[in-house]
Amino acid sequence: MQVKSELKQGKVNPSKEAGFNAFKMAQQQFDRIADKLNLDEPTRELLRNPLREYSFAIPIRMDDGTMKVFRGFRVQHNDARGPCKGGIRFHPQETADTVRALAMWMTWKCAVADIPLGGGKGGVICDPHNLSEREQEKICRGWVRQIARDIGPTRDVPAPDVMTSGQHMLWIMDEYQTIMGGQYPGLITGKPVELGGSRGRTEATGYGLVYILRELLKEQKIEITKSTASLQGFGNVAHYTAELFIEYGGTVVSVSCWDQNDNCTYSYYKQKGIDVKELVNITDRFGTIDKKQAEKLGYKVTPGDDWLTHEVDILIPAALEHSITVENVNDIKPCVKIVLCGANGPVTPEAEDILDKKGVIVVPDFLANSGGVVCSYFEQVQSNQNYYWTKEEVLGKLDNKMTDAFFKVWELAKRKKIRVSDAAYMIAISRVAEACKMRGWV
Repeated sequence: MQVKSELKQGKVNPSKEAGFNAFKMAQQQFDRIADKLNLDEPTRELLRNPLREYSFAIPIRMDDGTMKVFRGFRVQHNDARGPCKGGIRFHPQETADTVRALAMWMTWKCAVADIPLGGGKGGVICDPHNLSEREQEKICRGWVRQIARDIGPTRDVPAPDVMTSGQHMLWIMDEYQTIMGGQYPGLITGKPVELGGSRGRTEATGYGLVYILRELLKEQKIEITKSTASLQGFGNVAHYTAELFIEYGGTVVSVSCWDQNDNCTYSYYKQKGIDVKELVNITDRFGTIDKKQAEKLGYKVTPGDDWLTHEVDILIPAALEHSITVENVNDIKPCVKIVLCGANGPVTPEAEDILDKKGVIVVPDFLANSGGVVCSYFEQVQSNQNYYWTKEEVLGKLDNKMTDAFFKVWELAKRKKIRVSDAAYMIAISRVAEACKMRGWV
């Protein structure tokens, strides 16, 4: 009861609730579609587990002179379609199973977007809030030293993720190039534009969500200018999702964010619609919105999962995995027509079953938020050929790629009369399975 109470108040990360295992959830999702596709046992066994896993110690001398050992991970789920691709997370509650799940989801994400990459993920158990810049740099360089021979532009391409940034990626790239003795800008994506990053990469995940939403609303005969949305989160993904959705004429009534000072989550609601710029102006470097300033600007500030309970057309969980569960799914109002997954694994399979019975369309994470990896692929291509595109070119290519991926999934869902998420999984898993068979792995 205590855990549920704290979840309601936003005091704990729901993805870390006792008993929840992200990798088991990812495998459960895979098994369900493998049955529908009648995959043979060797293919199932190959795809439901990572090809390679690395776990290693990163000893660091801290600023106070003491030594501390951090635990690092890298999981390469599948590279049948191309080099692995996936972010590196810094999180105090990081686990090997979380990294495994994210690597698997990345495989499906690359496949459903039809880009020639596989799925990987990395992480370090640490809290950057309690580390100096120098200590974070040491962790990045130590992470690379442990795995340099098993990553690279043609093997595994990392990127920023939770609590890592372009600066972290530059430290990783610099250490890798020192070890390998050459220039390898294609090793890393998410770099600053000044050192080989792609224009448009910052907006890519959020904008990609809206490109898909735009087309789905058209198919549902809903005018985007008359639609409303509530978002979980106010980080990069939620920020740019809200920005473009509002630019298209939609209304965002609520966002939420983790409050670093109070160690809990708050929702920020304004019935007539939020103003992204004014909220950004009162958000600190940790992503915490100033509650008092928000209230002065007319926002209603409430704790916990209130973002989930508003009367809107669209819910966009864009912060944490395991956010919509059987415990809170019935808090969603009947007027909600679409759940667009901006975060990784935000809707549990059991909650999706309930939403499906209510007629709510769930656009799965690995399709909805694939704009980030699509643009990372664009960055890799540009870095490898040492020729860079304009922001307009990047976003235009992104729009085309996301729209094409959506319609392939949508048409299969309509033809077979199945969920959008099932159609997306069927396309992704079929593509990876076929690549494995063509290579002679199974």
